[in-house]
Amino acid sequence: MNVLRANQVVMRKLTAWEGPITVVPAEFDGFVVSNEFPTFTLGPELMPDWMRHVCGSPRLWAEMKNRVSGTVQRRKRLNPEQLLQIQLPVPPCEVQARIVEMLDAVDDQIAALDAESEALEGVLEALRSNVPDTDHQPISDVLLGIDSGKSVQAGGEASAEDEYRILKLSAVQRGWFKTSEAKTVTEVAAFSPSHVVKNGDLLITRANTPERVGFVAIARNVPAGTFMPDLIWRLRVDESRVRADYLEHAVSSRELRTSISGTAGGTSKSMVKINKRGFGTVRVPIPSLPEQGEYVQRCDAVARGIMATRAEEARLRRVRAGLLLGLLDRTIEIESAELGV
Repeated sequence: MNVLRANQVVMRKLTAWEGPITVVPAEFDGFVVSNEFPTFTLGPELMPDWMRHVCGSPRLWAEMKNRVSGTVQRRKRLNPEQLLQIQLPVPPCEVQARIVEMLDAVDDQIAALDAESEALEGVLEALRSNVPDTDHQPISDVLLGIDSGKSVQAGGEASAEDEYRILKLSAVQRGWFKTSEAKTVTEVAAFSPSHVVKNGDLLITRANTPERVGFVAIARNVPAGTFMPDLIWRLRVDESRVRADYLEHAVSSRELRTSISGTAGGTSKSMVKINKRGFGTVRVPIPSLPEQGEYVQRCDAVARGIMATRAEEARLRRVRAGLLLGLLDRTIEIESAELGV
C-alpha cells in the first residue's frame, strides 16, 4: 500500500491513457491507496501548484497515452518508469509562480461563472414550475402525433466536416439541446425523411436512466443531415392550442418531470423507457396562447442569461487550455501571456 502525502504526484497505472494524474491536496494527506497508485515526490525545482496545472494538461495526457502497454484497451497500464521518461519544460520557480498566478486567476473567473450559471438555473427551475393556474389536460390532446427515430450502427463522434450524423441521447437535455452530441453515420439509405431532425423540432428521450428519461428540448442550430435515433421521439404539437417552447419549459418543470418518469418502466434500473400510450396520459396545464407566451418570455429571459454565461465560461476554458499549452511549449512567452490575461 502507498501512503499519500500532500504535494506529491499520484498516478493511476490502470487506464493511464485517460490521464488520471494529479497533485495530492492537503486534505488527503495520510490517506492510503493500493500499489495501483504510485506516488512521486517533487524535487525543489518543481512547485506543487505548477505541477497541479501540468497534470491537467492534454499534452501530458497524450504523452502518457503514448507510453501505456497492454493488449486490452481498458487494461492498459503505465508504469512509473514510463511516466518518468516524459520530458516537459521546467521553467525557473519564479516563472512557475507567475504562470500559476495567471492560471489560477482564469480558474477563479471560470468558477465564478459556473456559480452564476448554477444560480440562474435555480431561478429557471422556479419559473418553470410557476406555470399559469389552469386545468390540466392529457398531453395527447395537444399533440398531432409522435414520430419515432431509427436504430442504426453509428461510428465515432461527429465533427463539423461529417455530412451525416445521428443524435446521441445526451443531445436532449432538460430543456436544452446540444447539437454537438452526435455520432457519424454511413447507413443513410436506412433513414426516411421523417427521421431528419429540423430546427424547431420538439424532441423527447423515450429511454434513459430514471433521472433523465423524458427530457424534452427544441432542436436548434441543427446541421443538415442530422437524424433522429430510435431512443428519441419528435413531438408534433397542435400549434392552434399549444406552443412548442411552452411545452419545452413546462415539461421540464420538476412536477411534470416526476409525472413523466412515473410512467416509465423496464427490467433494468439503469435504463427505463416510456411508451406513447403512457406518455400521452400525462396531464399538462394548457393555458391560453397569450398566457403561454408570457410564461415562455419569463423563462426564456433567464435561459438566455444561462446560455450567455455558459458561452463565456466555455470561451475562458478554451483560452486557459491554449494558454497552458503555449506556456508548456514555450510558444507563448510569460510577458505576452500576462498581457493577454
